[in-house]
Amino acid sequence: MQRMKVVKSVWRLLRQQHICASRNYSHECYQPNSFGLLFDIDGVLVRGRTLIPAAKQCFRKLVDQKGRYKVPVVFVTNAGNGMRQTKAEQLSHLLEVEVSPDQVMLSHSPLRMFNQFHKMCVLVSGQGPIAEMAHSLGFRDIVTIDMLRDAHPLLDIVDHNRRPKDSIPPTKGLRPIDAVILFGEPIRWETNLQLIIDVLLTKGNPGTSWNPAQYPHIPLLACNMDLLWMAEAKNPRFGHGMFLVCLENVYKKVTGYDLKYEALIGKPSVVTYNYAELLVRQQAKSLGWTKPVRRLYAIGDNPMADIYGANLYNRYLQACRHTKTQLKAKGGGGFGVVQAETVPPNMTSSELGDVSGVNSAEGDLPEACSSILVCTGVYSKDEEELPCDSTHTVTEQRVFHGHRDFRFDPTLTQPSFIVHDVKDAVELVLQQEGWSLE
Repeated sequence: MQRMKVVKSVWRLLRQQHICASRNYSHECYQPNSFGLLFDIDGVLVRGRTLIPAAKQCFRKLVDQKGRYKVPVVFVTNAGNGMRQTKAEQLSHLLEVEVSPDQVMLSHSPLRMFNQFHKMCVLVSGQGPIAEMAHSLGFRDIVTIDMLRDAHPLLDIVDHNRRPKDSIPPTKGLRPIDAVILFGEPIRWETNLQLIIDVLLTKGNPGTSWNPAQYPHIPLLACNMDLLWMAEAKNPRFGHGMFLVCLENVYKKVTGYDLKYEALIGKPSVVTYNYAELLVRQQAKSLGWTKPVRRLYAIGDNPMADIYGANLYNRYLQACRHTKTQLKAKGGGGFGVVQAETVPPNMTSSELGDVSGVNSAEGDLPEACSSILVCTGVYSKDEEELPCDSTHTVTEQRVFHGHRDFRFDPTLTQPSFIVHDVKDAVELVLQQEGWSLE
């Protein structure tokens, strides 16, 4: 029932949105080549704040002389420390093409669909304009880590300089917390680890005593499972997935129980690609396309996030097509919601991201989603000792960098194509779709 509510909320949301409505798109119709592009950002288009040169070159092929997109483009990033508007402005400046906020999908964007939590009092963790981000997603009653520290000044004392110096300040009244939302890696890990554990072990009342026996804990939702990400440094940096590893192990060590997630959001979960595909569909409509988008191409640099996610979504699409074919053969017409039991039996609820399908007519979903791995970010041909071309595949990794609740399926880390950079990726797609490279 809860999943059905989430599914229905997707459509309520997207009916209210008019993606790119303010932009006067060309109505040229490339229907025989109906495809959409999903671009990762870090490691594909930029390294930290530095643009990868190939990025600007490839986008010249995707817009016409007036700067209007020829195909639907969505930027799908696991970053979650800012607003879509800010990210769109940054990309517009770097790529020298207009990027609308409606083309940007951050790791937390699908939280708009989880409206059953929007009326709850939620503790939010991460960095950047956390409260503003939560409000923009629909949350109404928000408590930040700083608010929690201020209300309970004796909780955060790992740093001696932050301990009360003289008399013990009084505890301020704070409403009980109903759920915890983890947007991304925080700045002070020890503070966030301590206070989140306090909230989980007290059923949302951190001023009371711990009671590990009160299990399961209040709902916990996490965005961005990336263990590592690539900035300007030569080697990858810790991502939010590393913080989750710490939180999971601290909770297990203290209580003896496994930390439970209500939902895991962001790549490689299926719900992220479901949402991205809906944005692609809306853009296609704005372009004047009258037929569905048949193929998606997901370009990324991280085998465990970008490639695993695109391949997992492709597996999900094939399961949906198979189910609708069966329903049609039985006289069901092929319409309706794809239920949890219709997805592959080896796909976990964590991989689905708590959304099992979308309510759509037969033919609306793409036929396939292809994954394209570039060598400018987390994945390195030197480290993997593999030539960077499409004749080789990524072998099974010795160490599993995915999230604890995702099973390691080596086949899902193997991309459809391996290319050097994003320019080569776009040229490959255009060749696949029969476009001229001129």
